Amino acid sequence: MTSSSSVPRLVVAAPSSGSGKTTVATGLMAAFAARGLAVSPHKVGPDYIDPGYHALASGRVGRNLDAYLCGPELVAPLFLHGARGADIAVVEGVMGMFDGAAGEGELASTAHVAKLLRAPVVLVVDASSQSRSVAALVHGFASWDPEVRVGGVILNKVASDRHEALLREALESSGVPVFGVLRRVEQVDTPSRHLGLVPVAERRADAVDSVAAMAEQVRAGCDLEGLMALARGAGALSCAAWDAAEVLGAAPPDPHRPERPRPQTPDGLKAATRSATQGRRELRDQPPPGPQPRTPVVAVAGGPAFTFSYAEHSELLTAAGAEVVVFDPLRDEQLPDGTSGLVIGGGFPEVYAADLSANEPLRKAVSALAETGAPVAAECAGLLYLCRELDGQPMCGVLDASARMTEKLTLGYRDAVAVSDSSLAVAGTRMRGHEFHRTVVEPGAGDAAAWGVRVPRRRLEGFVERGVHASYLHTHWASEPGVARRFVERCRTS
Repeated sequence: MTSSSSVPRLVVAAPSSGSGKTTVATGLMAAFAARGLAVSPHKVGPDYIDPGYHALASGRVGRNLDAYLCGPELVAPLFLHGARGADIAVVEGVMGMFDGAAGEGELASTAHVAKLLRAPVVLVVDASSQSRSVAALVHGFASWDPEVRVGGVILNKVASDRHEALLREALESSGVPVFGVLRRVEQVDTPSRHLGLVPVAERRADAVDSVAAMAEQVRAGCDLEGLMALARGAGALSCAAWDAAEVLGAAPPDPHRPERPRPQTPDGLKAATRSATQGRRELRDQPPPGPQPRTPVVAVAGGPAFTFSYAEHSELLTAAGAEVVVFDPLRDEQLPDGTSGLVIGGGFPEVYAADLSANEPLRKAVSALAETGAPVAAECAGLLYLCRELDGQPMCGVLDASARMTEKLTLGYRDAVAVSDSSLAVAGTRMRGHEFHRTVVEPGAGDAAAWGVRVPRRRLEGFVERGVHASYLHTHWASEPGVARRFVERCRTS
């Protein structure tokens, strides 16, 4: 078994969105896993949906690598954390290969992450409307940044044998080998809606079939041996793997860091909880003197309506001493026994508004918990669920606000500062977040707001009431692990 620092790895990139990155990356994960290999799946950027397909394909937790939310310095450690025990890692890129955070150069782009991981890139090219021009396209991407190694090409949406021959002939002089040719296959398509692909949790049986089709197409059309050889050429990484228990040991209880300087641009919740358990056991081997604190139960919303969560959040909560229990607001009429804190992440409550509203016993239980002052952390979908109503359907009524669907897409990275002390952070804590929704909450902020946001315009956002912290911003707690410790400590004392 190779060490995680030298695990073979590939980054799957493309010239633009819609080229077939998800099909190729997911298909590669499943095809390698079918060979008996332990495959570590990763996704560049803040996307929550693709990692669900990755987890289905690989049997391991899908993890995100976001150089904006977490900082470039955490990309390799988080990768090594996810890649522990893996035989190969496949990293799906985001948008076009050189597209990063707006106005930040290469920051958070696929190319940036590939350099941070010292990983070769496989470029997926939609060849449906070109022949000889493909060589110019590939040459441009391969030569644009000498620090990015484009190790090969996979041609997607190829029409015929004749079309394939023309493409291969054109690429012979490019010096970039062709590792695969994929034809149009209808059953590989996955349904989309207003925020992208439909998550695995909402279509699990069909998703299994889609992933199987991707794997078969990749297996039949790609040189898996050649791709494995390319992956073995990745450079070794010198940093240590991220560890939830270790970073919590080093983080101050109430993080109040100055703003991080702008870098120079050079359904896995349960599995995530299990992977953090070892760190807790190590901490128990050397118990502190005196009475042991109680283990608070933190309920984490899951199920089809709440599918957006970074695996590291549950790992940090577990390492901080909590027992994480996942529940489904669509089905469960009560919170888990002993719940002393609640985390409600992102998802699609607007799709399930009627069903969420119909579960009145749970709505009342959530409201009652919030009334006690217990810590409640809600992001985006969680914010909507805590409102009085969503599209006219009664919700939990924790917040004196209403939510509704709109035609406008709100999307982008955000620099934020906590403006109120809360169960997550003290005022002044700076974090980076991401917004992605087609809803609006009125009012947009409470008397005590959660965040002050600078981009794209200065505004107050979110709500802090009693133990509740509710906001549209998705944040990655690995960037500020003290928020997990603070949340768990509040669970113990509330």
